[in-house]
Amino acid sequence: MLFNSFTFLLFFGVILILYYYVPKRYKWILLLTASYYFYMSWRWEYIFLIILSTVIDYVVAQQIEKSSEAGRKKIWLGVSLVSNLGLLFYFKYYNFFIDSVNEGVSLFGVDLALPFAEIILPVGISFYTFQTLSYTLEVYYGRQPAEKHFGKFALFVSYFPQLVAGPIERPQNLLHQLDNPQPIVPENVIKGLRLFIWGLFKKVVVADRLAYFVDIVYNNPDSYHGLSVIIATVFFAFQIYCDFSGYSDMAIGVAKIMGVDLMKNFRTPYFSTSVKEFWSRWHISLSTWFRDYVYIPLGGNKVTVNRWAINLFITFLVSGVWHGASWTFVIWGFIHGLISTLEALNSKRKFISFSVPPVLSTVWTFSVVCFAWLFFRANNMQEAFTLIGNMFNFSYNFLDEVSALNGANQYNLAVGFPLIMLLLLLEKGQELRLVQHYFHSYKPVRFACYISLIVLIAFFGVFVAQSNFIYFQF
Repeated sequence: MLFNSFTFLLFFGVILILYYYVPKRYKWILLLTASYYFYMSWRWEYIFLIILSTVIDYVVAQQIEKSSEAGRKKIWLGVSLVSNLGLLFYFKYYNFFIDSVNEGVSLFGVDLALPFAEIILPVGISFYTFQTLSYTLEVYYGRQPAEKHFGKFALFVSYFPQLVAGPIERPQNLLHQLDNPQPIVPENVIKGLRLFIWGLFKKVVVADRLAYFVDIVYNNPDSYHGLSVIIATVFFAFQIYCDFSGYSDMAIGVAKIMGVDLMKNFRTPYFSTSVKEFWSRWHISLSTWFRDYVYIPLGGNKVTVNRWAINLFITFLVSGVWHGASWTFVIWGFIHGLISTLEALNSKRKFISFSVPPVLSTVWTFSVVCFAWLFFRANNMQEAFTLIGNMFNFSYNFLDEVSALNGANQYNLAVGFPLIMLLLLLEKGQELRLVQHYFHSYKPVRFACYISLIVLIAFFGVFVAQSNFIYFQF
């Protein structure tokens, strides 16, 4: 059930009506039922995985809180980590691991041929696994009391607006809100609808229209060169941003309508002047998760400079592995880790002492991020290197490659640029608070924005059954 579908609008409309009339003490039952139904609409069998993770971490947290000995707390924490990460490994990484082992030993002339498992990746497993792990870890560190009510904890794990693609919430922010549900009020409905419409615009108008040219180039890497590959890579940078941040906006909007505040997940990341800053603006709920539960436990920056650099690099490498079971994601994480580590070392040892204008820093950062996105989007390592080779091959005529496209895809290529410029203009205005000023001060401007977005969605939106959100695969 996709946010950008009539099915979801019907589902949410029914839930909203029931939520309005159901007594406060029973709202958690309605939301938990809705959340399980929402998840089962993809594949009903995998609801048992969420329930299993929920039961494990509910019991573990109770035992951690009861234990007075540090050793016993660590044992129970280990139970949670092994169980949750074990399930994640089996469903997401088992076949990747087997394939890597088979390929590795074949280099030594050994035909091991370990068998693969017929596994369908459960949608959103990385997200809800990290969310329930954050609860257990917060209880272990003594920053969160264990939730006594099993049903409300189950709702925290499976809350449907952010279940399959985040934001990855912390218990301190979400649990108490679900425990004390707020009534539906017009102010929250307006704010929520505004966010939902903005997110829908980014998804169906920008991301899904850019996807046409991206898919053509990346699924036919031998056929496109030079400017075609560069444009497709830049298009993908904005496709994945609008796809993912659009989902986050819609999730935050849906929750806001019901009086729940989810954390902001994106802050205009492509205006960043460094890769470090990019990760403070991109997928904030994940980057802070890795900061708190990987980077800081490794020692963070409270160690020697060299160890600090290693901690930073490991964190980004793990982040790459989190995103997908493929060497392309490992390389993607490697690139971000390498550049972030060099930036960190430069901040301490001043290898580059001269100052760079912010505009050039932004262009450099965007170029690095786009180059890394090439590995993220490529179907495999071989095609990634083919695309890199073709990217710097300008012996082919760009117009000839474009003329080979059908009319619809030529149109999608042409409108991609003004859509990106419109997005950047609006987001820069938001960053400078100009949009908020005119939006809130002048009612005609506000309604003109509403109508314009709705018209753009209606006439330029892409509504097809295959239009899944990219991060659902993680």
